[in-house]
Amino acid sequence: MRRVLVLAAAAALLAGGCSNPRSGSLGSAPTLAPSGQASGAASAPPVGVSAAPGSTTPATGADPARPGTVTIQLWFARGGRLSPTRRTRPATQATSRLALTELTAGPSPDEDRAGLTTGLTPDAGFTIEGISGGVETVRFGPAFYAGGSPAVRLRQAQVVYTLTQFPTVSRLRFAGDGQPAGTPVGRGQYADLLPPIVVLDPVIGQRVTSPITVTGTANVFEATVNVRLLDATGGQIATAFTTASCGSGCRGDFRIRLPYRSGRGRAATVEVYWVSPKDGSSLDVVAVPVRLA
Repeated sequence: MRRVLVLAAAAALLAGGCSNPRSGSLGSAPTLAPSGQASGAASAPPVGVSAAPGSTTPATGADPARPGTVTIQLWFARGGRLSPTRRTRPATQATSRLALTELTAGPSPDEDRAGLTTGLTPDAGFTIEGISGGVETVRFGPAFYAGGSPAVRLRQAQVVYTLTQFPTVSRLRFAGDGQPAGTPVGRGQYADLLPPIVVLDPVIGQRVTSPITVTGTANVFEATVNVRLLDATGGQIATAFTTASCGSGCRGDFRIRLPYRSGRGRAATVEVYWVSPKDGSSLDVVAVPVRLA
């Protein structure tokens, strides 16, 4: 009888372990949900904060730690692909105007050193003509449409991903000087400009504490996402890995907490990558310089 019970328990464990192979965690670094929330459940944004389409993290909203401010997500470019970061600025109702102004201002010095760029420049100019039915119309000057189709498309992707973080905007309609607005477009039209791994948190230059919460999306082999923390000399401080909610042909969300031992004030780098099944090399590495606090 005892042997029968043991076999039944083992069968139950195997069935549970195979029920959802594309989600959850591996090894000693589990994917953790917010306190009081079951693992794997979608994270609801705080009151007054909207979630970016395709993202599990709040994209914009009032910062409770800094009253009178708003935090917005900006999509710059790195290596010809989209790359997100954030800005906290004085609160305003004109969030689209604020976001486009920040995009044209370009990366911060830390972001510039990390390879972020913007295709939008102040000479392009912009006019927000309004929002109707979730479609926002934005008119740009000739400089926005210069430089060939790939450059223009990347600029448009920056604008689309940045402005659709706001709950009133689901698609964009682009217009040029003296030209009628085109067909509305959304994030789906530019999904090919996302790199295999997108890191939403932390962002470049952020002060972090242990454990570091690393979130983002990935489309990688068997959905396995690896994270490591490196010191200023490239020495490894900590490492962990987990699985995204989808992978190997589809994009899924991931969240992992990376604990490390004290390093107050030190410069460090969070690297997110996946491992080649052929030779064990690190592929599609996303490096995020941070400071350990």
